[in-house]
Amino acid sequence: MIVLIFVVALLGAMALGVPISFALLACSMAMMWYMDFFDAQILAQNMLSGADSFPLMAIPFFVLAGELMNAGGISTRIVGVASAWVGHFKGGLGYVAIFACVIMASLSGSAIADTAAVAALLIPMMRNAGYDIPRASGLIASGGIIAPIIPPSIGFVMLGVVGNISITKLFIAGIVPGLLMAVALVVTWAFQARRDKMPRGDRMPLRQRLAATVAGFWALLLPVLIVGGLKGGYFTPTEAAVVAVFYALFVGFVVYRELKFKQLYSLLLAAAKTSAVVMFLVAAAQVSAWLIAAANIPATVADMLLPLVDNPVLLMLVIMGLIFLVGTALDFAPTILILVPVLLPVVRMAGIDPVYFGVMFMMNNAIGLITPPVGTVLNVVCGVAKVRMEPVIKAVTPYLLAHLAVLLLLVLFPQIVMAPLRFLTG
Repeated sequence: MIVLIFVVALLGAMALGVPISFALLACSMAMMWYMDFFDAQILAQNMLSGADSFPLMAIPFFVLAGELMNAGGISTRIVGVASAWVGHFKGGLGYVAIFACVIMASLSGSAIADTAAVAALLIPMMRNAGYDIPRASGLIASGGIIAPIIPPSIGFVMLGVVGNISITKLFIAGIVPGLLMAVALVVTWAFQARRDKMPRGDRMPLRQRLAATVAGFWALLLPVLIVGGLKGGYFTPTEAAVVAVFYALFVGFVVYRELKFKQLYSLLLAAAKTSAVVMFLVAAAQVSAWLIAAANIPATVADMLLPLVDNPVLLMLVIMGLIFLVGTALDFAPTILILVPVLLPVVRMAGIDPVYFGVMFMMNNAIGLITPPVGTVLNVVCGVAKVRMEPVIKAVTPYLLAHLAVLLLLVLFPQIVMAPLRFLTG
């Protein structure tokens, strides 16, 4: 009964248009009322403890780093490097978009920010070159959702805190799956480019290619710095976020000189607003997480999934199906905060590595960002490209299926995730 009350109260509040953070508080109060120990002090204490976490400090810093990188010219250089090396192929700007999305993912970790930046730079170029804009928008949206998988990832920070999983291991384990998602997009786009005879750009002389690469050197160095620092144990994920901020400031002010002091206030304000939304959501979810544990909901769910515990692959398939359905309606942050406390005990019971589960959970959540009816990233790219949602939904379908194929591959062969993690972490 308590599970039914939790689900009905949460979905009912969302159906009335209540913001997800307040919907979480509403369902928490409904659970407290049913359990007959309503106490406002419990709400306040759990909200404070939910936000009072050192690893969560990485979120505002990574958000700020992303704002600084976009304003400081790093995004433009990344697109320039990609255009220099792959822009001359048939459908070359599509490959540029995928390459740019992967590099941007390794800089900020925000799907929405990365998609908006790449779309703003490439959609006008693709429109002038004669590309089908709904298809181009679908490709960029599908590339943008790689951001929560490749480190640094804001989603992995939240998941690590909620599930008490090593954030460093989540970061490193996400590298190969993220690159596989990019490869799947390249294969799909190559098939479409050959079939539909897409435009081809001019081949740059080698000197111009090298010049573009040198110009983008400082932008390309940051992922190496972050991953190398984490693997070498030189800094924690939270400290890596601070490093990214200072690096973005240095490159923007000293190297590229496109960042101005007068811009800092607006960039800090934008990062603060985004961070405040995320942190309040985390704080509200902590109340629900505490009540979920108090009501013993994980045990109830475990009983339901008990027949599958002896078959980890089948259990993961069922869990992935559940997450996919939830992801079509919720953003990745509330999905993490609601489902991880419920599912992780079952996963541990089945002997599935929590890091592997975390990567698969985040991949599924990321795919949810391009699935209707919500499709947050789809909404962003449609707004930037100024196109209707319906044709973009149709155009994104092949790339969505490509991502789902990668997800299925990793469910069937977990060692694709775990073997590189063990190699990189020793």
